[in-house]
Amino acid sequence: MEISLIRHGKSQLTENDKITFADFKKWVEKYDLNGVFEESAYPEVTIEKVATAKVVVTSHLKRSIVSANLLNPNTKTISDPLFRETELPAKPTILFNVKLKPNNWAVFLRLLWFSGYSNKCESLSQAKLRAKKASQQLIGYANEHKSIVLIGHGFFNMLIAKELKKMGWKGKRNAGAKHWNCTTYSLFN
Repeated sequence: MEISLIRHGKSQLTENDKITFADFKKWVEKYDLNGVFEESAYPEVTIEKVATAKVVVTSHLKRSIVSANLLNPNTKTISDPLFRETELPAKPTILFNVKLKPNNWAVFLRLLWFSGYSNKCESLSQAKLRAKKASQQLIGYANEHKSIVLIGHGFFNMLIAKELKKMGWKGKRNAGAKHWNCTTYSLFN
C-alpha cells in the first residue's frame, strides 16, 4: 500500500506589496480563492503517482482542486475540508501599523503559531489531532485501493507525514515543501 503526498502548485495570487496585518487577512482570503499556475512541465514522479493512483484526494480549497485537474484532468477526486491547510493566528495586538510583505507575515505568524500562539485559530495540537484523523482516513482509502494520492498543502502534509511515520509507514522523514513535490509513504503487510 502507498500514500503519496503532493503539495499544490504555485498560487495565481502574485500581489507582494508590503501590507498591514488587516490587509494580510484579506490577502489570505484571496489566496484561498485563487487557482494555481499551469506549468510547462511537472515533476515526473508527481505525474506518475497521480496517473497510477486509484484515488486522488484534495482539500476543498481551489488551489488543491485545480492542481489535481492540471496533473490529470480525467481523474476523479474526493475533496474534503479535513485536508485544508493549517490556519494562521489572528493579529497580534501590538502590530497595528506594521507593514510586511505577505510571505513575511506568513512566516512571522507561523513562527508564533509553532510557539503556541493560536489566537482565534486552530492550535498546533488541534492541527496534529486533525492530521491524525486525516492520516487514518488516507490509510482507509489505501487499504481499499492500495495506491492513493493527496494533493494538499505544505504544513498540513508535513503533519500527515509525521503521523504516517508514527504509524509505521516508510518514507522520507518529511513531505517536501516545494510546489508539485511528491513524497510517498509505503506500508507492506
